[in-house]
Amino acid sequence: NSGLLNTDLYITKLIPNNYLQGSEVPFYVGNLDSVFEKHQKWQTLLPRVTPFYAVKCNNNLAVLRTLSALEQVLTVPRELEMVMSIGVTPDKIIYAHTTKPQSHIRYACAQGVDMMTFDNEEELLKITRGHPNAKLLLRIAVDDSKSQVKLSTKFGATLGTVGSLLKRAHELDLDVKGVSFHVGSLCTDSVAYRRAIEEVHHVFEQRIIGFQLDLLDIGGGFSGHELEMVLNSKATVWALDEFFPADSGVRVIAEPGRYFVDSAFTLALNVFAKKKVWSLPINGNGLDTMIMYYVTDGLYGAFGDIKLYPDIKPFVLRPHRSVESTEPRYQSVIWGPTCDSADRIMDVWMPELNIGDWILVDNFGAYTIPMSTDFNGFEKPTIYLVVTPQIWKMLNLKVSNLRFG
Repeated sequence: NSGLLNTDLYITKLIPNNYLQGSEVPFYVGNLDSVFEKHQKWQTLLPRVTPFYAVKCNNNLAVLRTLSALEQVLTVPRELEMVMSIGVTPDKIIYAHTTKPQSHIRYACAQGVDMMTFDNEEELLKITRGHPNAKLLLRIAVDDSKSQVKLSTKFGATLGTVGSLLKRAHELDLDVKGVSFHVGSLCTDSVAYRRAIEEVHHVFEQRIIGFQLDLLDIGGGFSGHELEMVLNSKATVWALDEFFPADSGVRVIAEPGRYFVDSAFTLALNVFAKKKVWSLPINGNGLDTMIMYYVTDGLYGAFGDIKLYPDIKPFVLRPHRSVESTEPRYQSVIWGPTCDSADRIMDVWMPELNIGDWILVDNFGAYTIPMSTDFNGFEKPTIYLVVTPQIWKMLNLKVSNLRFG
């Protein structure tokens, strides 16, 4: 994989340089080739589905520029100015949040962003006051029991309320274009997409007077893991062919985020402190060594939503010597840098590290960068980006105010 090769080479060059310069600042290496490759894969797996990238997942400008050169963009008002500054036009933006502040609705209207979602009558009343010409998607609640992050407890109208909501929208002279749903993040059941699409079909069949529904938004939840993505996309394609075939006149879009950026970013953490403690061994014979390491980012930074990464497998890259497979592994605790005792990243078995060594976390580009804080005065990670000349030329990106390797 050319993308992975570029990332590895860049990291192995950066860490020795940082070590020689005495830098302890954490950093990401983001691979734009990987983002491009994911887009190509999407075209193969879901050719009928137009992706609107979820900016909240990773709002790095280079990522946005890359994706805006390839596809359409999903955003909310605080991000709206950002994406429009790189040339994304209002017709390529959806305000996909069902509960919006009134000021945000007015701002979207002023910027010409017409597409937005709703799931309740009070939201319809706000839209009537702030953006009466909006093009609306009714978000329905679907089964997300097999997803790691569930959303339907907070968002989405139940099927029993759909008729009355559409009737109310018609009374308010609002234009409803279609229906959306979201099966939740990290969905492990590909059948969830089929069930949701079938439920949307029931909504379309109601044929509410006054609306010509012709848009289906299948939401996000698509995994960055290749096997899961293949399974979910196959189930989605089969369901679309059954309930909304190509000749149905229904346009299909989606809101992927994690899928595009998860595997594109690797985080490098510097070990700036360590402490050996004693603990009872598993075999019960004497005391065993446990080593605690303190690194330069933690739960108030990139690991803020650690539940999204249940299978993190960090690995070590030393600036001065390699890690040998024969080295003993020790029970280890990796702590974040802050003074908060809850800032405990993970417990792992690792070879013994020295102060100045680096811990790398691969596949770490989703919901990490935009959720970071500078709590306790620790610096946010620097972001370095790599891209091959071929992809760079193809995307015709602008480099203003960005670092590229």
